[in-house]
Amino acid sequence: MFISILLITSLIAANLPWMTDRTLLIFAPMQGGKPVWLRLLEWLIMYIIMAGIAIGLEIKSTGSSHEQGWELFWVTFCLFMIFALPGFIYRHDLKHLLDRARR
Repeated sequence: MFISILLITSLIAANLPWMTDRTLLIFAPMQGGKPVWLRLLEWLIMYIIMAGIAIGLEIKSTGSSHEQGWELFWVTFCLFMIFALPGFIYRHDLKHLLDRARR
């Protein structure tokens, strides 16, 4: 059960920076939109938050946290990048086409 909740939450969290113009999901949208570097920074913050949640769920389900090597963090980082792909495609490809079609 924890794994499905974590995967669904990660999928949503990976796409949030690409789907909204609010800075850090709190502050009002910037004029001219958010720059790409800010979206990437928000995405990285979301990855760190989700890693913390995953460690917390591991401690809750097993009672302790197992020793993790650097390989696990690179795999989860790449998986989080794959999860962010729909939001990235929407922001940089599909949204422009939809805006152009509306005009």
